[in-house]
Amino acid sequence: MIPWLERGTPFPPVEKALRRPNGLLCAGGDLSPERLVEAYRHGIFPWFSAGEPILWWSPDPRMVLFPEEMKISRSLGRTLRRGQYEVRLDTAFEQVIRACSEPRAGRDGTWITPEMQQAYCRLHELGYAHSVETWMEGRLAGGLYGMAIGRAFYGESMFSRAADASKIALAHLTRLLERKGFAVIDCQMTTAHLASLGAREIRRREFACGLAAWTGEGEGPGKWPAEEAKGLFCDNSI
Repeated sequence: MIPWLERGTPFPPVEKALRRPNGLLCAGGDLSPERLVEAYRHGIFPWFSAGEPILWWSPDPRMVLFPEEMKISRSLGRTLRRGQYEVRLDTAFEQVIRACSEPRAGRDGTWITPEMQQAYCRLHELGYAHSVETWMEGRLAGGLYGMAIGRAFYGESMFSRAADASKIALAHLTRLLERKGFAVIDCQMTTAHLASLGAREIRRREFACGLAAWTGEGEGPGKWPAEEAKGLFCDNSI
């Protein structure tokens, strides 16, 4: 059994999360900005399908990517050097989250329900949620979105409509976060794809201890200037 959250009920300690399924902590509550920001500060995130109650998770171990550890393959490096794309920040958040919600090959449905899209668009308006967008020939070709609190970035989802488009966005995100002094990108769940890009597992206790410091440091919420994405790979460091 897991706790049921009523409006205003605090989250239980993350150590109470189930081992099977890994990280399921509680259910219920709401997707208000206050609830979501509090969840992320403690390493908790919502993940549920349409027709289900809101489910809250904090898996152990936790997949994270330290910005300076991203692995850029030779082929991606060539793409970044050619620069036949434009990366923008926070100019098309709603388009990005909608694209991320579209069904993927071999998968039925999506966890990015209209309710979730509305909640994160509100967080974007408040300066907590951000998009990194790859544009090619004037079209949105790929990108990602996530949450930023203090020096922690919480990646939510990526999409790609052209080769390497989502990886271009991620590479620019990691370089940007390095320059901003961010400590970590939370990847939530372990996948081979994320591992190939440099992400690795750490214990939940280590992650939670880090968040206690990281979320209280750095800049506050606010839109990221679109031009901050320019010139991030002009120094021949790839």
